[in-house]
Amino acid sequence: MSDSQIDKTQRRKSQAFKQLVEWVAVVGIALMVAMLLRIFLVQQYYIAGPSMETTMFSDNRVLVNKLAYRLGDIERGDVVVFDRALMNGSEVEHDDLIKRVIGLGGETIAIKDCVVLINGMALPEPYLPKRDSTQSDLGERCGVVEMIETTLAADEVFLMGDNRPQSFDSRMFGAINQDLIIGQAFALIWPLGSAKGL
Repeated sequence: MSDSQIDKTQRRKSQAFKQLVEWVAVVGIALMVAMLLRIFLVQQYYIAGPSMETTMFSDNRVLVNKLAYRLGDIERGDVVVFDRALMNGSEVEHDDLIKRVIGLGGETIAIKDCVVLINGMALPEPYLPKRDSTQSDLGERCGVVEMIETTLAADEVFLMGDNRPQSFDSRMFGAINQDLIIGQAFALIWPLGSAKGL
């Protein structure tokens, strides 16, 4: 093999190695950017259980904006994902749940005759299924237990599912500290036919 052929072969090997290094760098950077986006900006969550029907159903997937409350305030009606740490003996289990913000810091909340009262005023809730917002002809109580007045601390929020009869929420575990909120659910993305903003 002549010197010129050896040089060409070495150049080809050098170029191939350079391209391989470039591709590894591009893939590595893309993975790092995707991980950073997932950790700090947007994350997909899976809905388990019926507590948010008919807004969302079990097996739906939503996108959650993790910066929403670092840049803005929590508002009534927001759908949020939060980390409700459970004490299990000496271990702490983390249980991500999705609910709707009903009460804000400093407000007084009560439930009477199927209506949520905020500081004594009825809360309009157009997102609720009709069965959960009125009493039936049979006198059934719309699946919502009466609740005596509760006043929230300044850094607390009161959360409820849209499917009131089947929601494990602040009526059971109490108001939560705002620091436990991971972010705001802003889009339903799966199944594709049900995709919508929240």
